[in-house]
Amino acid sequence: MNDLAEYFSSLAEKVPTAPVVAAGKLVRGIGLTLEAIGCQLPVGSHCLVQTIDGEIEAEVVGFGNDITYLMPTEAVRGIIPGSRVMPLARQNGLGVGMAMLGRVVDGNGQPLDGKGPIETTHRVPFTRPPINPLNRRPINQPIDVGVRSINSIITVGQGQRMGLFAGSGVGKSVLMGMMTRGSSADVVVVGLVGERGREVKEFIHDILTEEERERAVVVASPADTSPLMRLKGCETAVSIAEFFRDQGMNVLLLIDSLTRYAMAQREIALAVGEPPATKGYPPSVFARLPALVERAGNGSEGQGSITGFYTVLTEGDDLQDPIADAARAILDGHIVLSRELADAGHYPAIDIEKSISRVMPQVTSDEHELAARKIKQVYSTYQQNRDLITIGAYTKGTDSRIDLAIAAEPAINAFLQQSMKSILPYDESLEAMQTLATGLTAGATRG
Repeated sequence: MNDLAEYFSSLAEKVPTAPVVAAGKLVRGIGLTLEAIGCQLPVGSHCLVQTIDGEIEAEVVGFGNDITYLMPTEAVRGIIPGSRVMPLARQNGLGVGMAMLGRVVDGNGQPLDGKGPIETTHRVPFTRPPINPLNRRPINQPIDVGVRSINSIITVGQGQRMGLFAGSGVGKSVLMGMMTRGSSADVVVVGLVGERGREVKEFIHDILTEEERERAVVVASPADTSPLMRLKGCETAVSIAEFFRDQGMNVLLLIDSLTRYAMAQREIALAVGEPPATKGYPPSVFARLPALVERAGNGSEGQGSITGFYTVLTEGDDLQDPIADAARAILDGHIVLSRELADAGHYPAIDIEKSISRVMPQVTSDEHELAARKIKQVYSTYQQNRDLITIGAYTKGTDSRIDLAIAAEPAINAFLQQSMKSILPYDESLEAMQTLATGLTAGATRG
């Protein structure tokens, strides 16, 4: 424990403090940003802006010549030209501690659940230096997420970073809730960023049970909060997950969604004058995405792990969307949710053809891989010939592979579907997969 205390003390020393400077004043307010002169503060520091209704907090997001650009953390009301800007003489950073378990907080780590203040024992920065890749432990064991199709066909390793790619309304949030309930992780950290405010209460009270809430921390920054708070929401969730990982715990980190994080950064960057690049996204967006994602993963010896799932909203179900394309390149695999499957009542609507886990060979046996590959091959054969089969253009006996796919299609579909309230452990998932694969092999032999 002494070593752990020293470690967090060293982190606290790295948390920047705002220098003592004179108060400034506002000279302009356009859109989301305020422009002030006379207060030369470093980027990331906080200040108070005087309004006719009181004071609001703002963060420094950029500067140019003698102008300091501020982004308020709440709605801008009552601001007039010449409003006083006063530096905050408090430490930046996030208070963390074991007391956060079972609580719901906002992007700054402040409680939203009405249960009173949270007793924090350490203060850590919102962003930390990256871990030396040579110091990370390798990913060599699977993690149980309670979802049969993921446990068996798209097996995820402890410390892996996965993307959940889907359009709106195909079951991303429900799948996240299933993984929260069924995960074998010690702690679950959920970041609900940029989504509907209604979903926050539904996720906490309808999807999680009382027992599951006790080992979870929920960070909520809904769509009606400022882009700065949405940005902080993701970073706060990751910082909390890092705290528990540093204490030797295995953490499941669920961020919904990575796309809203990118959109928040786009709003801020465009507001301070950064030029748009790829389809309206400034370069800073593509710099911050890997910086956020790389913070998850296995720690060094003696530390735990962070297994991350990040939802990515594919606008118009376009998997070539700039954010989806960038996320696919920096993640360790992706799970694609299909609108066609969702429309057909197939839940979870996971398209196993388009989904892949890049570390699956490192965390599974040869028998496991062969069984998963067999099921995917038969499933893919049916999907590729579905139109011919549906309209009756295929004649039975023409191709033994298609005959097997037609016969096995009901069993495979039943295997891939699961009720949102049911939890299927890893061992049971593997047993069911082996049984199905054995039947497919026997069917192919008979054919």
